[in-house]
Amino acid sequence: MVPTDGSFTPYDPTASSEPTSKTDGRIFVLKFSSSSQRYLFWLQSKPQSENGDPAYYSPRDRKIGDIVHRLLQGEEVEVAEELSALRNNDDQPDDEDETMEDADAQRGTRTQRGSGGAGPDATGGDVREEGSGSREGGADGARAASSSAPDADAAAAVRNFLDSLRGQSGLPAGQQQQQRQQSADKVYPYLNHLLPTSITVPMIDSAPEEFADTLISFLPPAVVVLASGSSDGVDGKSDPPASAVEAARASLSLEDKRALLKKVVRSPQFNQALASLTMAIRDGGLPSIADALGVKVQDGGYLRGSGMPLGGGQAVEAFVNGVKKTVEEEEK
Repeated sequence: MVPTDGSFTPYDPTASSEPTSKTDGRIFVLKFSSSSQRYLFWLQSKPQSENGDPAYYSPRDRKIGDIVHRLLQGEEVEVAEELSALRNNDDQPDDEDETMEDADAQRGTRTQRGSGGAGPDATGGDVREEGSGSREGGADGARAASSSAPDADAAAAVRNFLDSLRGQSGLPAGQQQQQRQQSADKVYPYLNHLLPTSITVPMIDSAPEEFADTLISFLPPAVVVLASGSSDGVDGKSDPPASAVEAARASLSLEDKRALLKKVVRSPQFNQALASLTMAIRDGGLPSIADALGVKVQDGGYLRGSGMPLGGGQAVEAFVNGVKKTVEEEEK
């Protein structure tokens, strides 16, 4: 999963434009900004409401959800410390996970069983009707094993939840293979981390005119024309004519060209573009991106022996190695 793509929040039936009646449990919703998928997770611990409200979120419930949400944002969270601090401020001694046997006994008349887990079909609709089989099966990845230490229980709940995101038993074999690939993903820097100004600026300062001209040829034509001090043909709606671009480029001295290129590599837009390209490569776009840029990557950017594209840090590494290989072959 890409950091910041997912969010993990408690379900509030009154937050919708069409409020529904209260649910019969504490539900957390996993959403993604990159897709419409939605996964539902029911907490299996005993509700802490004094009036027996099954939908009451205790401070500990919300803390567990907050920890998972922050982990999905890419933050480094000390789970044990977070839960310990919460427990020190909590006067409720019974705020512990009950055993699953007790939970099953309390559900008494609920006999419907499910296959377990919040699968890909847990999307859309009324959450009171979705995923009931998963909830009754008690395998939503968010329950903790019974323990005398509530902190350990909650930490286990977080681990179980994150483990459930790494693989779903109901997914097709190809998707399971991709998930196994991602779970074994290697750490690899983003392209904007590989091209910091500490590297790019000195490279530009020593660039000969031919190299500077090559780099400038990749810039938007309007940028080149404006850098020359002219605004001929620049209307903000279409590119200036080729003659204006050539005249502007010819009017720039080597120092002017270097100054323009340094402005570009120092700009937020350049860094954002590199980050966006990295995200696209990590998310399975390596084959099409490499093909469009003429970069020769190993196995075409796919997992060996399958039609699944590489993802994560492995895809970025394959792209960088492909760029190196392509340049070396062109220089021969």
